[in-house]
Amino acid sequence: MPDRGPDGLPQVSLLRRGVERWQAGPPWIYRADLNGAPGLTQGEVVRVTDGRGWFLGKAFYSPHSKIALRWLSYEDVPVDADFFRQRLAAANALRRHALPGESTYRVVHGEADLLPGLVVDRYGDYLSVQFLVPAMEARKELIADLLTELFKPRGIVNRSDVGVRALEGLTPEKGLLRGELPGPVSFDEGLVRMRADLLEGQKTGAFLDQRENHVLAAQYASGEALDCFSYVGGFALQLATRAQRVTAVEISEAAAAQLRDNAAANRLTNLEVVTANAFDFLRDAVDEGRRFDTIVLDPPSFAKNKDAVAAALRGYKEINLRAMQLLRPGGFLISASCTYHVDEQAFEDMLASAAADARRRVQIIERRGASKDHPVILNLRETRYLKCFVLRVL
Repeated sequence: MPDRGPDGLPQVSLLRRGVERWQAGPPWIYRADLNGAPGLTQGEVVRVTDGRGWFLGKAFYSPHSKIALRWLSYEDVPVDADFFRQRLAAANALRRHALPGESTYRVVHGEADLLPGLVVDRYGDYLSVQFLVPAMEARKELIADLLTELFKPRGIVNRSDVGVRALEGLTPEKGLLRGELPGPVSFDEGLVRMRADLLEGQKTGAFLDQRENHVLAAQYASGEALDCFSYVGGFALQLATRAQRVTAVEISEAAAAQLRDNAAANRLTNLEVVTANAFDFLRDAVDEGRRFDTIVLDPPSFAKNKDAVAAALRGYKEINLRAMQLLRPGGFLISASCTYHVDEQAFEDMLASAAADARRRVQIIERRGASKDHPVILNLRETRYLKCFVLRVL
């Protein structure tokens, strides 16, 4: 049986290296850093102590994941409804300050908002939520109650249909958690109007982490533009507000159809959607001698684990090399990666190698990341997963 603290909560003791990690700031403690198996099930809030029994803080415990403890507090405070109410309110206050007037944004970004295993995206009157760890899954109804209290949404969608839940011993879930959802929801993104299917779309319905980069793309658009891995047009629609012609390449027939609908809804007649594999399209375009003034590359993650990093970098290099070959002198390349196993330096090194092989000189104009509603917490690299470079090919 686990030890119990004065508040009745189970206590988990850390080895010395675990204590050092806890005190250094990273919010995750791995199973190898525990002082023995605590004999708990899952989803508990535990008191964390050092080997002498001195209190270090409180955390969520998970029996299945390599990440055994997820930090909640250094203070000996009750982890109750008020605790989560205050954390949710603080997270939303940041967004109201950073994104005044916006009604579509990420409300909670997991550990970065001190709410481990919880993701909440707001699409106007609707919320899309992911419960990623057992402790948050066990508090699903409480979180739904608190979100209803804070936002008074018309509907809350549960989009916990993600593979990471399997690492925690949880099964995928998807469905309506509260209220109603009449169909896809619309929201403004820069100069265009977007639609998101909160039940069937990727992630929680849309790629909110790229919203600021989507809008930025219009600034660099001119002449003939190309957007690869377009999905439903986050970048392509913005390019079409400024470029003379835009070619959007998307392999999914369903996403390509939605992209066409989005273009029609925004009366953008200069956008052609090509249903094709982006790797094949880029190779064929080089062989055909085509040229573009602006190119966007925003592929899905190429590496789900560290073992796949080498192959991922080869994939990134191939598409970026082709893009550099296709750009006219002075053209802009916006290149992104959401693979957190490939850090910014590795991504930049890949771009430099691609430029050398393409025999092009390239300027870095901007280094960007996720939108402001996806904050990065120091000491947790996983919250800094998105890289976005704006390059000018000379």
